[in-house]
Amino acid sequence: MKHKDVIERVFIYLDEDGDGMISFMELRRYIGAVRGEVAVEVDEIVKLLDSDGDGCLGLDDFVKLMEGSEEEEKMIIELKKAFEMFLMDGYECITPESLRKMLHRLGESKTIEECRVMISQFDLNDDGELDFEEFKVMML
Repeated sequence: MKHKDVIERVFIYLDEDGDGMISFMELRRYIGAVRGEVAVEVDEIVKLLDSDGDGCLGLDDFVKLMEGSEEEEKMIIELKKAFEMFLMDGYECITPESLRKMLHRLGESKTIEECRVMISQFDLNDDGELDFEEFKVMML
């Protein structure tokens, strides 16, 4: 079976109402089922790939999404490596202290308060730290 044939079968499966398009809600349900959570970026994916502006993904749009996923996986791996460079032992998030330490290693001198401000710009849950998802937003 060809790669495009597999993608087309997945497309048909996700197109719950059989209208030849994957709506925002159909994609959202799929991502929620796969990840166990609903990705915030679903609407952005649809907006980005929706070639005719109808708010849905046609087969060609969906093929672009699926073919891009391999490159996206490689990018995520690289982002995880970069994220881990900023972590301090025992922490799973980037703290102002760990950010300051890494920036110092890179030759940047910042105060803890400056690091707090930098983190606050991308701290979506206002906990004063950056988790991986927030780091991804910052890097993209």
